[in-house]
Amino acid sequence: MRFNKLRISADAASRLRAIRQRTGLTPNLLCRIAVMLSLEEGPIGSGAAPDEGGQEFNAYTLTGEYNGLITALLRFVEETEGRSGQLENDELIVRFRAHLHRGVGTLSVRAKSPADVARLAIAA
Repeated sequence: MRFNKLRISADAASRLRAIRQRTGLTPNLLCRIAVMLSLEEGPIGSGAAPDEGGQEFNAYTLTGEYNGLITALLRFVEETEGRSGQLENDELIVRFRAHLHRGVGTLSVRAKSPADVARLAIAA
């Protein structure tokens, strides 16, 4: 998955700010956790992508040295479990944004403190 910048939805950006205040974790780390939570839930499939009215991330800030791993997991969930054929880069990015958005929603409910985030990491 190749991208330079990724803009998330306004809703996800707002939720990330709230989670950051509760946990003290930076938005890029919260996004990585959110994507993993969403991938654990299963495929998103094709559909409407969230709006792009929120915060913008550089690719390396968002995925870091784990871009290859995140891409492989995304492909596994979306192509294998979701029964999709080989997805093009643009479609992978759309689905990555959708997983990010869904995961932030899940994280906003489940992470009320730093201890909650630690429990999520242990449970995985």
